[in-house]
Amino acid sequence: MVKPGLWDIVLIAVVVIQAGILTYVSDPRKKSLILVFPFPFTFATISLGGKIDATNVLGLVNLTLFTYGVRFFYAKLKLNIVFSIVFFALLYCFLAIVVARILPDKEIVFWISAFFVTVFALLLALLTDCPVENPYRTDLHPVIKIPVIVAVVSMLVMLKKQLAGFMTVFPMVGVIAAYESRFMLASVCRQLPVLMVCLISLMMTLKIVASITNFWVGLICGWIVFLIVLKITGKFLWEELCLKKLNK
Repeated sequence: MVKPGLWDIVLIAVVVIQAGILTYVSDPRKKSLILVFPFPFTFATISLGGKIDATNVLGLVNLTLFTYGVRFFYAKLKLNIVFSIVFFALLYCFLAIVVARILPDKEIVFWISAFFVTVFALLLALLTDCPVENPYRTDLHPVIKIPVIVAVVSMLVMLKKQLAGFMTVFPMVGVIAAYESRFMLASVCRQLPVLMVCLISLMMTLKIVASITNFWVGLICGWIVFLIVLKITGKFLWEELCLKKLNK
């Protein structure tokens, strides 16, 4: 177990703020867009010492399992939303700890993982429906929300050595957002391929630039690339691709 440090406390505060902003957004697309911004990833990566490897990339597969799993359990199987979130959050951690132990810590594994997860994200975008959902806002009281977020992120911090890079893409905001977005989970799922492609772009940029200069320059460049890719992929997935599907 690891005791929380300064960056861990900052991480908790950032996640609380991002989750709080989500509370006041009712539009499905805007809510899912806010979830994309990688503030938790950024500070979790700093907390881990700036290391980027295959566990960060493969964590996006776990994130997909969490997001689509919660939607399937709640929307299709009609199971309790809290049970669904807890089940897939624990499954995320279990799979992360197992894979982090056996995954080779080699450079080539990162790039192979990045390639296949990018292809997976693009296929996911083609297969995911384009939802038309009504705006909805549910206000989970801060007395409940804040302790839950602090507990979840604190648990991740204590287990960060075991979770490795999987910690950085754990749905820290998502555990609350999944509850508050339970009537618009299709929109959250639709945004997930955007998040995956953007985050992989950030990771690759950070890894390359940091090896030439330093971590902080790499992080700034990664964010710039992230925003550019977000603009391109977001427009394509939400507008051009959705229009083609709806016109069929």
